[in-house]
Amino acid sequence: MPRSFRRSIVLAAALVVAGAGAGMPVAQAVADPHTVLPQVQSLRSQVRNGTLLEAHSTTESCAVCQAHAVTAAPGSKILLSTTVPIGYGADELAAAYHLPDAASGAKGTIAIIDAGAYPSLESDLDTYRTQYGLPPCTVASGCLKVVDQHGGPPLAPATELLDVVHEEYVAVETALDMQMASAACPTCDLIELQVPVGDAVAGDAAQDHAAMADFGDAVNTAARLGATAVSISYQFPSYPDVEFGKPGLDLFHPGVAVLASSGDGGYQGDKHTGWPQNLPWVVSVGGTSLLQSGGHYTDIVWGGAGSGCETDLPAAIGAPAAVSASCGGHRASADVSADADPATGVAVFDTYSPFSGQPLNWLVVGGTSASSPFVSGLYGRGGHTSQVLGPNTLYTASAGAFTDVTLGQNAPAHACPAATPALCVAQPGWDAPTGVGVPNGLSGF
Repeated sequence: MPRSFRRSIVLAAALVVAGAGAGMPVAQAVADPHTVLPQVQSLRSQVRNGTLLEAHSTTESCAVCQAHAVTAAPGSKILLSTTVPIGYGADELAAAYHLPDAASGAKGTIAIIDAGAYPSLESDLDTYRTQYGLPPCTVASGCLKVVDQHGGPPLAPATELLDVVHEEYVAVETALDMQMASAACPTCDLIELQVPVGDAVAGDAAQDHAAMADFGDAVNTAARLGATAVSISYQFPSYPDVEFGKPGLDLFHPGVAVLASSGDGGYQGDKHTGWPQNLPWVVSVGGTSLLQSGGHYTDIVWGGAGSGCETDLPAAIGAPAAVSASCGGHRASADVSADADPATGVAVFDTYSPFSGQPLNWLVVGGTSASSPFVSGLYGRGGHTSQVLGPNTLYTASAGAFTDVTLGQNAPAHACPAATPALCVAQPGWDAPTGVGVPNGLSGF
């Protein structure tokens, strides 16, 4: 069993805190959804000042997912779950990144690729969108489409015990992806493409290759179904035969923005990074810590944001020579970023609990699995994807299209190459943890 599932599967529908009063539910159903208990307000404040993980920890959604859900206490296996949202909501993300009102922008089609069945996806998505005043997006209206990797019917729920466990975990990833795309583009159509749940389990090279082929098939299907942007929140080891073979080339779709999480392991070194974000024709989306004080938002480098070089591949399409020079002329990532720190995580609603039978309700989730689908929504909303080939348009965007991130780093000073500090330390202009910066409205898309 992979490391992500070698832990006790204990999920709770109420929030539990360590220390005095441990075991007491903090968030309870209230008649007025805008009324919250003092403990919940305190947790909300901790998200916004970046201190949430001082008394909590995180757990992965799966071995190859880039989503990390906050737990109830340090070392706890119980997820921090409440009946009201605690993490950043769609309204706050819009304010932080200076987005126009929900009705503004183009109506693109955002495709999200995830693993496993998720029968409550539509209802959970509706709860999220209703919470933040976003328009409905349903299967019946044609706004939402849920298919398998080939465009066929949605996957049936798993029946084997281990797969059932996996599906409960990876549903957090799927909920995060779909809800972040919704937050970024409230009027976009959404396509959820489901690959087999086994693709979310880390395995040997043969298993990795099979999973990567499935993701490639799903991207082709998304393009065939009319997607203008595609987001992948999963990451696999880099294999040269995949990068230059069919799975890698399946992600090459001029006129479709294909995005992937840069990873959650911090600086990955100057040799190799994970697939598919390392491909020159894929937008690598890094991560920040989003801090809020007095209505003002500030992004700094998140220490977990993936960055580094892929020396098997050429520079990202459109990347200036000064960017690729950090990697000797090869692929340097990331290209762009948004909030990804679990300590400043986003609100996610998820009730799919086929193993535990205990719906999670509202969670706080982070990782570059949050930033990739969010930025994919901005591509869909920007309305200029016909010009997109990898990250090319990010590097030619007008001045002010992105807010430069100039504080923080994702590696200890001694681990960052002295000759190329931009690979792990925030700098004026491009740096690897955050790329060209964070969105400042839609003009960069």
